[in-house]
Amino acid sequence: MSTIYFEDIGVGDKTVFGEKKVTLEEILKFARKYDPQPFHVDEKAANDSIYGGLIASGWHTGGMLMRMMVDNMVNQRAGLGSPGFDDLRWILPVRPGDVLRFESTVIETRRSTSRPEMGVIRAQIFLFNQNDEKVLSVKTIGMMKTRSA
Repeated sequence: MSTIYFEDIGVGDKTVFGEKKVTLEEILKFARKYDPQPFHVDEKAANDSIYGGLIASGWHTGGMLMRMMVDNMVNQRAGLGSPGFDDLRWILPVRPGDVLRFESTVIETRRSTSRPEMGVIRAQIFLFNQNDEKVLSVKTIGMMKTRSA
């Protein structure tokens, strides 16, 4: 497969992929290490919480999104990393057994004026569960190599 460069991407381009099944074990492992709130690590406490059951940490959901992006998209591109993201929202909880899928739409492309060997891609990303419900939304900013300066 050939490498995708900045010039290959346009506003409105859409990328869709999935599936990532979420397991109880990975929710607990992540939460115990990084976000040990009761509704992430204790099934009894989670059942008694406003969530009515154990849920994945939002940061874990973001990590799963990133892994899906790397496995299905990022490593095929002439990427230069990212300076960050905007408007991260955890819309619905992710639960054990959920199956996630990814959808990205390019909302802006611009060539850097100070670094002509680089372009910037902004995309609106949604993560959906098996019921086609949005569980996460975020606007990403990616830097990519251009074919020529």
